[in-house]
Amino acid sequence: MNNLANKEKNLNNLIEKLSNLSKSYSHDPLTSDKLKKDRDYFLNEKKELEKRQNELLREQKYLKNKIISLEQELNKKSEIQEKFSREIDELNQETEELVEEIDRWQI
Repeated sequence: MNNLANKEKNLNNLIEKLSNLSKSYSHDPLTSDKLKKDRDYFLNEKKELEKRQNELLREQKYLKNKIISLEQELNKKSEIQEKFSREIDELNQETEELVEEIDRWQI
């Protein structure tokens, strides 16, 4: 029981010290209002910056996906171009063989 009374006494002393401390560090109303306005301003700035950051992150994601899409399209076009080049080479080879065959028949 004595222990509980000591704890209560210590708690009351602590509350009193905190009250005194709070009073000794209090500001005049003008300073307090200015601090509140500054706080509100910075909180607003923080919200705006967070909003802008989220927009930038969304834009980054969109652009990243767009780049991936364009790379895939480029790869497909490259494959088509390679295939076309191979087919042209094959046709050139066939043409050369036909020209040689015609030349042999003309001799």
